[in-house]
Amino acid sequence: MRVKRLSLVLLCALMALAVVPAARQALAQDTKADPGLSDVLTDMLRGAEGENATSGPDKRVPFGREEVQLSFAPLVKQTAPAVVNVYASQTAKLRSPFDGDPFFEEFFGRSQPRAQSSLGSGVLVDPTGIVVTNFHLIKDADQVKVATADGREFDSKVLLKDETLDLAVLKIFSDKPFPVVAIGDSDALEVGDLLLAIGNPFGVGQTTTSGIVSALARSHIGVSDSSFFIQTDAAINPGNSGGALINMGGQLVGINTAIYSRSGGSIGIGFAIPSNMVRAFADAAKAGRDFFERPYIGAEFERVTPQIAESLGLETPTGALVSTVEETGPAATAGLKPGDVVLSLNGTPVESIEALDYRMATLSIGTNASFGVLSKGQQATMEIALQRAPEGAKLAEVTLRGRSPFSGAKVADLSPRLAQRLGMRTDVKGVTVVDINRGSPAAGFGFQPGDIVREVNGLTIDSAATLEQAAMEETRWWRFTVERGGQILRQVLRY
Repeated sequence: MRVKRLSLVLLCALMALAVVPAARQALAQDTKADPGLSDVLTDMLRGAEGENATSGPDKRVPFGREEVQLSFAPLVKQTAPAVVNVYASQTAKLRSPFDGDPFFEEFFGRSQPRAQSSLGSGVLVDPTGIVVTNFHLIKDADQVKVATADGREFDSKVLLKDETLDLAVLKIFSDKPFPVVAIGDSDALEVGDLLLAIGNPFGVGQTTTSGIVSALARSHIGVSDSSFFIQTDAAINPGNSGGALINMGGQLVGINTAIYSRSGGSIGIGFAIPSNMVRAFADAAKAGRDFFERPYIGAEFERVTPQIAESLGLETPTGALVSTVEETGPAATAGLKPGDVVLSLNGTPVESIEALDYRMATLSIGTNASFGVLSKGQQATMEIALQRAPEGAKLAEVTLRGRSPFSGAKVADLSPRLAQRLGMRTDVKGVTVVDINRGSPAAGFGFQPGDIVREVNGLTIDSAATLEQAAMEETRWWRFTVERGGQILRQVLRY
């Protein structure tokens, strides 16, 4: 009896060994045959039961040790050498209340400069030494150094930076080409795609974390004015800023920029700038641009609110509402009018004004774009030329002098091109502050680039020459009105 039982067990084992390869082959086939023993075994191997089983050969449990031990290691070896560390330093002088007093300076000494530094990451995107990183890492830095993954350290040159995008491009020099990461198409990402984040968190050294695309087109997260971010749950911590977000094809799909955290550490909510924006920004740096130019069509846009959507017959508040159109601009030539709603750009839906700003910024100046528009209840398509913003008639920049609160401020008449450079609406008119000399009275009184001076001591400011004349007035009392970020600020002081 025991011999018969043993023979039966061996026979069953041999049958199982013969059936498993057939089950593997059935999983690899796309054709649907009549249900049989192999289909039942296939469903069992997938962990499914009967009609509730998930169909499709792309979802299954792993077969064998080789599939269980799949690793990201080859992908990391391919991309990690192109991720660098960025060290920015700035010398800040702390002013002592005893500075300028000979008696106290003799005992307490003069204020000594103090070095401030920041640490982050960057990505090599060109073998000649082009590095993309975040603006906030190098803001006001006197010196920026780049350390590569193989331990070499280089001084760098800032080619281009933009605070509104929180992007900067650095250049390092070597006789040999640098390893790079190819820039991928961030618009091809879908929620759920696997990602790797590579950077230098907390300065501990190069670190790789994995995650997925948690969401796309995130906005209003308080990071930059151009809000169109990739959200990921890959662990991103301080020091990861400027690092690489890599897809499974070994391509750069984002530059890690910010995290949402109440403790300062990662809680699984990180944000990255899409690679399509990074590519456009890097191309502008390679071309030698002094600032990142966006295509100009001579129109400004506003958000579509639920009330506006209802009044226009839209089922949902989507698109970008045209608020103003320049009479001689490309948009007016194409027939775009205030009150129209842009619903798509080159066939891609435009969900919000942030989406339109992002997609326009990634397009090239000198080309045409197809705008899907809702105009007077009818949908239409308009071909609009993407041009360079006009310089304007007056290009002179004036540095104000004299004994006034404006002394040390460089001002100019606003043009669409200057407004774009300062991150302002291109339809804004007036005289704006372009730059501030460090240590000047204007810096001490808190003037900022982008401030629009509207009035000084009762005089309306309509040109840079008028402001220069007003700043030379011999008086100790100053009354002036400044527009900043759409808000009117009025100030009275004795100086």
